[in-house]
Amino acid sequence: MLAVVHSYWVHGVEGQPVRVEVKVQTGLPVFTVVGLPAGAVREGKERVFAALAQSGMALPPRRITVNLAPADLPKSGSGFDLPVAVALLTALGHVPAAALAECAFIGELGLDATVRPVRGAIALAMSCRAQGRSRLFVPWGNAREAAAVPGVEVVGVRSLEEVAGLLRGELEPGPLPPPVTPSGGHQGTDLGDVRGQPMAKRALVIAAAGGHSLLMSGPPGAGKTMLARCLPGLLPPLAEAESLEVTRVHSVAGLLDSDQPVKTDRPFRAPHHTISAGGLIGGGNPPRPGEISLAHLGVLFLDELPEFARSVLETLRQPMESGRVRIARVRHTVTFPARFQIVAAMNPCPCGQGGEDCICADRDVARYRSRLSGPLLDRIDLQVRVGPVSWNELTASAESPGLDSAAARERIMEARGRQTARFGGDGGVNALVPAREVVGLCRLSPAGGRLLESGIDRYRLSARSVHRTLRVARTIADLGGGDGLGEREIAEALRLRVGLPGSRALSWTPDSAAAPGHGSAAAPLFPRTSSN
Repeated sequence: MLAVVHSYWVHGVEGQPVRVEVKVQTGLPVFTVVGLPAGAVREGKERVFAALAQSGMALPPRRITVNLAPADLPKSGSGFDLPVAVALLTALGHVPAAALAECAFIGELGLDATVRPVRGAIALAMSCRAQGRSRLFVPWGNAREAAAVPGVEVVGVRSLEEVAGLLRGELEPGPLPPPVTPSGGHQGTDLGDVRGQPMAKRALVIAAAGGHSLLMSGPPGAGKTMLARCLPGLLPPLAEAESLEVTRVHSVAGLLDSDQPVKTDRPFRAPHHTISAGGLIGGGNPPRPGEISLAHLGVLFLDELPEFARSVLETLRQPMESGRVRIARVRHTVTFPARFQIVAAMNPCPCGQGGEDCICADRDVARYRSRLSGPLLDRIDLQVRVGPVSWNELTASAESPGLDSAAARERIMEARGRQTARFGGDGGVNALVPAREVVGLCRLSPAGGRLLESGIDRYRLSARSVHRTLRVARTIADLGGGDGLGEREIAEALRLRVGLPGSRALSWTPDSAAAPGHGSAAAPLFPRTSSN
């Protein structure tokens, strides 16, 4: 008696197909699982025995062999319990083999025959659709998550008896839980609650409009963390495909909320500075997603940036460029998505005050800043100083708090719309423009070209810095409604590029090209750009 059931398991963030082959034959009563099963898979036979006995379908004393094909790939997880049990019921004649056509099964069994949720259900449903299977049996707790994948009939089940009844035609599938509705926007800090800081607000808007990375430096209490927490509320909502992609990563990591199993808001991750390299980029055996993958298509906020171990920060260099991270272990090699928008905050020195109030020795300041390598800083598009907030700014009338997140988001969406039209509607943003296309998309006016050339010579900008400066200038022009890049856009991009003390700060700008919003609370966040 031979039965074959199709199932899937999670490898990285992808679902891998597995054929669960069960052979029941005469011989000594032995239950063997082959196909490189991990510990949770091998222990599954005890759960299957107990669940079948609880359901009144105890196994006869036979020799039972379970093969998980392909046999040369290690299998892990508890999701093979249900397919093994269904294959046994089919081999013993309790379930007709014809009922398994175009079906796949995933789920963990309890000793009371209940079917319990597993990690990565949405990734498994996406793999099921890709394999052309039309029906997927999942635990009831995973039903709403898996049902978010179009093109697959998801059947949520609560017990092994229910599965047998459905396959025998004695029961009809129950209605699935209602689909997840968007939460109505990110419930975070509003930009209007931040007093003062016109330069930092302007940089935050530019970062949101073009998907740029941002580093803020300033004394404690200046509002750096508050500004960073405003960013998710400025970003556009996730598209349907992006929502599935973000949900897949969080599902594999086991971080989905049962009340909101499909992610509709952009993630915001803020790991502590004591995090390890494996916790940041992912690790383990088999590897699991790290913080940069959990921030995929969202924001990764690194507060107190120099307090992170330098070896940990250096692991960010490759993912910031490629948008993914590849982790290799002895028996597993996986690739996790990691297209995140990094926002970082730091103090100017160990005491945090900087300037005339600093009590740090010069060597302490140098040691503190040396924790951030030049190659890492070269990959951060916007670097701004956040100064103390004055009493007049702090006690400004609540009736005129300045631009709020809703108004800023409207202008950001307009700029994103220009980028969508420019890149053919594929969701691209200026920060992701390939290097070979930067010069063509960032057309410089003669005056803008001369200013950029002067800035390159004066501040010894690398080729990467030049390309990133041009991308930022392109975003500034999109916010202002302009086409070409003139002196104003280049001047502001340069000021934001080298704006931190100790980083060859920009101290000169032609009057006609002065960067708006710097050092003046009355400067507009959205200056109109003249046609270049």
